Amino acid sequence: MSLPPFHLAIPVDDLAKARTFYRDVFGLTEGRSSEHWVDFDFFGHQFVIHVHPTMPYQQQAQCSQVDGHAVPVPHFGVVLPWQAWEALAERLQSHGIQFAIEPHIRFQGQPGEQGTMFLYDPCGNALEFKSFKDMGQLFAS
Repeated sequence: MSLPPFHLAIPVDDLAKARTFYRDVFGLTEGRSSEHWVDFDFFGHQFVIHVHPTMPYQQQAQCSQVDGHAVPVPHFGVVLPWQAWEALAERLQSHGIQFAIEPHIRFQGQPGEQGTMFLYDPCGNALEFKSFKDMGQLFAS
């Protein structure tokens, strides 16, 4: 099944810092840009950072308890193939990224078992990247 790419635009209070983070740390390909925004190829999706004053959720994360961890809300990210998730975790670790929740296996031995990790960009946006060894478990109950 082929899914259409999504479009996501987020606020950043420092365009240069955010651009460097997404381009150099994540290795995303930069697309069009102006002095107020930059778009990236975000694992096949259109992702845009827009200069905007800091939003309240970027200053103080709200959390929800999931499997014994305080998960930041709101957050966004991508479900990656297992090897791509592992490679991303290694890349982020090699760049010295401080994780909000370190890469680990959640719901081990249960429906929906998954690899997951949470981090913040330099502007306070929370991101989650996850993977399922069995993609059939994506919507398991």
